[in-house]
Formats: sequence, structure tokens, C-alpha cells
Amino acid sequence: MKRIALFLATNLAVVLVLGVVMELFGIRGVLDAQGQGIDYNGLLIMSAVVGMTGSFISLAISKRMALMSTGARIIDQPANQAEAWLVETVRAQANAAGIGMPDVAIFNSPDVNAFATGMDRNHALVAVSTGLLGQMDRDQAEAVLGHEVSHVANGDMVTLTLIQGVVNTFVFFLSRVVGVLVDRAVFKVERGHGPGYWITVLVAQMVLGILASIIVMWFSRQREFRADRGGATLAGREKMISALAQLQRATNPAPLPEQLAAFGISGGRAGGLRSLFMTHPSLDDRIAALRKIENVQPA
Repeated sequence: MKRIALFLATNLAVVLVLGVVMELFGIRGVLDAQGQGIDYNGLLIMSAVVGMTGSFISLAISKRMALMSTGARIIDQPANQAEAWLVETVRAQANAAGIGMPDVAIFNSPDVNAFATGMDRNHALVAVSTGLLGQMDRDQAEAVLGHEVSHVANGDMVTLTLIQGVVNTFVFFLSRVVGVLVDRAVFKVERGHGPGYWITVLVAQMVLGILASIIVMWFSRQREFRADRGGATLAGREKMISALAQLQRATNPAPLPEQLAAFGISGGRAGGLRSLFMTHPSLDDRIAALRKIENVQPA
């Protein structure tokens, strides 16, 4: 979840900055054709430039942002047996997956967590938390590493970047079209942009951005299933199932009475509309999906 949250937050910030810059330095010319209509072709091109640029800048700095935000330390020289095991396990899995050796890092957190990010398959980062190392055995940790290496091998961050870029393009485009229409129809502004345009663009961009994130989250959930299968291939299906079961135990405390569940720290089970915005499928669904595949073992 960390890699998706970091990517989306960075992408949002970059797109907002680019949007402001484009508004100040040229958007008026493509919105107004002779002061009356909208140059849709010009606006769409500009939207694609902003949308795709925002996504690829986010991807380019994702590794640095992940290290900074989590305080992760890259293992240059293993300081103990645990670190040596981590590096050698990732090296073996990277070789099996046919990718370059990722940087391996550890970050201090009591949560059982791990993530992978990076610009491409041969310059990636795989990081695990101290909580994961403390609460999972070697087999379970190996499966988690296999899951993260599979994200890299599958090119998930690049594909997510392309999806996010397309989504950004239409959010940027549609929000400005709506802004002009409201300006003309409601506020009767005939030339240029009135206050209604700027307010409408901001509101429309937020609303459309939320709706568009449903597409990105759906895609993310599908890639998690695929990475689970990759982890099962690299480490073994039963190890992957065991790792997910341990994650379930670590993140799901004993259930509260139904009338108090919504106030507990876990917030109850995600369902309904909340499930549309989840980056990961439920652990129950992930385990069930793994049980349906053949019991693969690593080569």
C-alpha cells in the first residue's frame, strides 16, 4: 500500500503544480477560440502533456520519495545475518525473475509491511519493515520478498504510471471544459475567465479526481493478485499463503462487538463504497485466489 499511496500523493502534487503553471502561461489561449468557444484539440493536447508529465515525474522520483518518507536504509554492506539473508534472497529471486538486482532496504516500523518501487525493472527498490522481520519467519518473509520482486518484474509501477497519466489527462481536460461552460452559462462571462471558472475547475478537478482514482485502485487490486501468484512461483504457494495469513493475524485484532466495530482501530472490514478505493484486495480474497492455483514450488 505504501508504494501506491506515495505514488498517488506525489502525482497529485505534481499535477496541481503543473496545472497552475499551465493556467498562468498558456491555458487561456487553448480554452478560448476567438474569445467564444473552446479549442478542444489544443486543450486535449495540453491536458495530455500535463497528465503524462505529472505521472512520469512521480515515477522518476518515486524511489527517492519512498526512501525519504519511510526513512529506509539501503543495505550496502550487510551488518548481520538477517541483512545478508535479505540481500541474497532478493538477489536469487531477481535472477529467477530476469530483472536487475534491486536495492534492498530496511525501514523502522512496527507494522508488518514491505514495498517495491523504482523507475524500471533494472533500477528498483525493495524495502521491508523491521516489524515484518520480527513477526514473520524466513519462509513467510521470502514469500513477501517474492511478491515485491514480482511487482518489479511485472512492470507494475510503469503500467500504473501510464494508467494514471491517462486518468490525469481526462480529469484535467474535463474539469476545464466544465469550468468554461459554467462561466458562460451561469455567470454569463463572454470573454476570458471569471471567478466562476476558477472555482468550478478546482471543484471539478477534485470530484473527477476522486472518481478517476476508482479506476486506478481497481487496477492496483488486480496487480496485487498477479504479484501474489508471482510470489508463489518464486517462493512456493504455501509460503505465500502462510505470509498472507500472518499478515492477517498481525493487522486484524480480535473483533469488537458489532455495535463497536466501526470505532475500533481496524475500522471493521472494508465493504460497500469503501472497497472501491482499496489499493489491495482483502486478505481473505487473496488467500482464496492462491488456493485455486496449482501448488507451484520454486525452481
